[in-house]
Parts: sequence; structure tokens; C-alpha cells
Amino acid sequence: MKSPNFGERRDGLRPELVVIHYTAMTSCVAAMRALCDPAREVSAHYLIGRDGVSHALVPEEKRAWHAGAGEWRGRGDINSRSIGIELDNDGFSPFSAPQMDALEELLEGVLSRWSIPANGVIGHSDMAPGRKIDPGPRFDWQRLARRGLSIWPDRAAPKQEPAQFARDARAFGYPEIEGDLLLATFRKRFRPWAKGPLDETDSGVMKNLADRFGIDRDHSLA
Repeated sequence: MKSPNFGERRDGLRPELVVIHYTAMTSCVAAMRALCDPAREVSAHYLIGRDGVSHALVPEEKRAWHAGAGEWRGRGDINSRSIGIELDNDGFSPFSAPQMDALEELLEGVLSRWSIPANGVIGHSDMAPGRKIDPGPRFDWQRLARRGLSIWPDRAAPKQEPAQFARDARAFGYPEIEGDLLLATFRKRFRPWAKGPLDETDSGVMKNLADRFGIDRDHSLA
């Protein structure tokens, strides 16, 4: 199946991000039907089943309708700036090994074709805090980072005063949002096991990410 739900990328924009989603549906077949239903007006470039089979639904050069409202690094219209990948997952279950293998293979090709750096691979929750929570705390970002397909903070990130957390989060790329939501969004990806109020470890990890991949650093998006 191919999705009819796409258009042209606006203002000459090209992919500089990859946005990872989960479907939150009962099966890959159900998700595919939804993503290819013109009445729903949603789509993604790719859908990967739990069995590891990848389905190409929208050509990469086209603007799929997957991200919705949000921003990353101060830039909106994420659909025109990104490739969207949906993973067949209910939001609670682990992501299967065949599915992750297929995702790695797909990402290697996408990042190479569009010269997207590893820090350009983000979660739906990163660019739409409070509105979206996928791919969720069960998603293995560290595995992707080990293959150079995403990023992860250094283990030796020093602890920092919590007061600078929001500033570093903004430099890293997160939208400007209230503190509790920002902390929850950050932890969902980088410290899903952490509980309680903002602490020095949160701030240290965030500073490490901002220093290595922040907007004003040499590692900015292509």
C-alpha cells in the first residue's frame, strides 16, 4: 500500500531531521490502513512492523503528514524538514529485535542519502512536548547511539546546578515550555528511570548534550 496523504515540501526545504514514532495501534495492518486512509489525513514515510518488515508509504522527497504542530531548534513546519518513521508498537511493549534491526538499516540509508547528522534523529515527544509521548521510555535510544544513528550523553557528564537546565535544554533544541513538562520530556528520552524534582544529574546531562550538540556549537544540524 502507498499513502495518498502527502504534498510538496514547503519553501524549498529538505529533510534535516528524522522523527521516530510509535503507532499505538493493535497491529501493523491497522496502522497501515490508517496511514493510507485519505479521510484521516495522516501518514509517514515508513512503517516498520514488529516482524522487521519495512513498508515505504510516502516517497522521501515528499512531505508526509506525521509530525503535526511543534518545533525543534526554533524551527517549525517539521513535516517539511523531516522523514517520519512509524514503529508498530502499542506504547507499552518492548520494541522487538527484528524491528530495531530494520530501523537501524533504514536509518543508515536515510541519514546517508540526506546528509542528516546523528543529532537530527529525534522522538515525536521531543518536538511536540505535552502533545505526544512517542516513542516512549521503552525505546532504546542508546542502541541507536552506539551505531552512530542517534546521540546519547557521555557517562561522565558532571553534575550541574539545576538553574541552568532550561537554558541548556533550549540550546540543545527543545521548545520553550514550562519546567515540569520540560523535565518530563527530557527524562522520557534520556533518564526514563528517574523520579522526583529536577536534580543536579538532570542538569549535568542536559549541559553535556548542549555542549556537544547545541545550536550554537559546531555540531549544529546540516
